[in-house]
Amino acid sequence: MAKILVVDDEDNVRLLIKEELEDTGYEVIDAPNAEKGLEILKEKDDIDIVCTDIEMPDISGLEFAGEIRKKFGDKKIIFLTAYSHYKSEMASWAADAYVVKSMDLTELKDTISNLLNI
Repeated sequence: MAKILVVDDEDNVRLLIKEELEDTGYEVIDAPNAEKGLEILKEKDDIDIVCTDIEMPDISGLEFAGEIRKKFGDKKIIFLTAYSHYKSEMASWAADAYVVKSMDLTELKDTISNLLNI
């Protein structure tokens, strides 16, 4: 099964996503910020998808995605946002998909399946 990295500075959101994706059968690693996410990506080259919040302190999700593209170009990236108004802007950003965060993670799970061609 696929390995997914979830990066979000909000612990409750990150852990909810991690738990739901693990229940679906994915192996999930989580990180509280982009800096830790980059460390994990350097250590583990078998991560298939990175799900990252856009608005985080220190390094934003946009900057994080740029670093991923520069250093690990083959990784799939899903931007997670609580703000639906971003979705219209995100088409030009460095991600493979965009999901508005909600308590129902069906859209995220479907997006992951589509990116993995499952």
